[in-house]
Amino acid sequence: MSDYTATRTLLKLALRRDRVQLAAWIYGTGALGYSAADSVGSTYPDAADRVDAVKTLTDTPALLLTRGAPVGTSEGAVAMVQIFTYLCVLAALMSTFAVVRHTRQNEETGRAELLGAAPVGRRAPLTAALLLAIEANIGLFVMLAIVLPLAGLPLSGSLAAAAAAAATGLFFAAVAAITAQLSGTARGANSLAGAAVGAAFLIRGIADAGGEVRGGGTSVDSTALAWLSPIGWAQRVEPFGGDHWWVLLVPLVLAAACAVWAFRLNDGRDLGAGLLQDRPGPASAAPGLLSPLGLALRLHRGSLLGWGAGIAVLGAVIGGMGKSAGDALRDNADLTDTLGKIGGGGGDPVDTFFASMIVMVGAVTAGFAVQTLLRLRAEETSGRLEALLATAVSRGRWLLSHVTVAVAGSLLLLLIAGVSAGLTYGAAAGDLSGGLTDLTGAALAQAPAVLALSGFVVLAFAAVPALSSGAAWGALALCLIVGRLGGLLGLPQAVRDVSPFSHLPALPAADARALPLLALTAVAALLTWAGSSLFARRDLTG
Repeated sequence: MSDYTATRTLLKLALRRDRVQLAAWIYGTGALGYSAADSVGSTYPDAADRVDAVKTLTDTPALLLTRGAPVGTSEGAVAMVQIFTYLCVLAALMSTFAVVRHTRQNEETGRAELLGAAPVGRRAPLTAALLLAIEANIGLFVMLAIVLPLAGLPLSGSLAAAAAAAATGLFFAAVAAITAQLSGTARGANSLAGAAVGAAFLIRGIADAGGEVRGGGTSVDSTALAWLSPIGWAQRVEPFGGDHWWVLLVPLVLAAACAVWAFRLNDGRDLGAGLLQDRPGPASAAPGLLSPLGLALRLHRGSLLGWGAGIAVLGAVIGGMGKSAGDALRDNADLTDTLGKIGGGGGDPVDTFFASMIVMVGAVTAGFAVQTLLRLRAEETSGRLEALLATAVSRGRWLLSHVTVAVAGSLLLLLIAGVSAGLTYGAAAGDLSGGLTDLTGAALAQAPAVLALSGFVVLAFAAVPALSSGAAWGALALCLIVGRLGGLLGLPQAVRDVSPFSHLPALPAADARALPLLALTAVAALLTWAGSSLFARRDLTG
């Protein structure tokens, strides 16, 4: 029997399982690309408006950090500044989730062992997962290559942008193939792959922010640091600028090398085991583990520490950029208005900048909440929940323990981000108490929307457990796109209102309003109660 026996059968099975999730990723990413490209004409109706916007961007390193380096002032180039890095991130996440789902998750849930009882080659599961990622990224390429020209952008640049995003997805699929060999759990493999995506985005941002302005202020040549980031490689293609197709050889060749490495790691380990061994625990358990809440806290402790360190750095970066960003924005009402469409509010440029950046803090915190609550499904599918419920622990008490950690952890992360940003901005502006008060309050104001999304995840886990992961991450992406980019993309207010983030006061640029915060908190409580009630009545599923 060959090492690749039954690869085609496993690929068909994977396509059957992921037909809805992958379609949602591809169509959603295409819709985002189309909206961004289509909105450029209305937001910047003539060439002079685009030149002014790009020049302001090149004068503001803080914006280059989050948006990307412009390569010109054409409609396509401006559209790519708005959306290209996010297209690459979405392609990367789609690919990493798919590969981990059909490799490490199958081993963790026992499906791989069941399949191994049939004539299935040693390398067939990993090969099928990578082929699935290839087909998904080809689908994404086709989608973007269709929708970008339909939005009025030139075909050549559209093809280059689509190919660069798909190549980024392929590289991170290979990275996920490696993390699936290293970690013994799907959660750990996804965390490692997600950290790689986040690092790529951050390195790319630093390279763009420190780049050299050229072309009379209409483009930026990123520093050599960009070559250390897969997203930086995609930007070096320069869609609607240079269309440097040869750069795509970098992610494709390295993806092939990573795939070969993943296969070698796969050959050298036992089924179900990760190469990174778990450390042995103490001989006796701590007293706190005798309660469901103590156990939940122990399960999420490492994740909370990692997210806390990351968001502290993010807050410090945002606070440190506040004064320089405000100075750059004071003389540019158009860009201030654009940032207002992202974060809401208006008025003082510094406050408008912080309102738009606090959106990122809310997004990161929501990501933590989603990941924490999806542990509910992992505990159920692994069989550990069934053993736990055989004791005196009730379903409601177990569910509430994980919800409590997600809620308390989210509030803690928001507090850390606000304090970190307030300290760095206050020290630079000479107003420590004011910076702490304003930015900590602005960060904590994101909590009701994060809690509302958390309530939705609990409801999805209870109502559609098999689809809960895709529904949770899809809801987060939808909320951020329509809620915070909706104004920039010109989406109708009725569509933007679907996102709980759309109803938050844009602190510190706007006045605080208690009613929407209380209403969102009530919605969060209602969704959580509904999810708890449904979970108490449904059967456990594997």
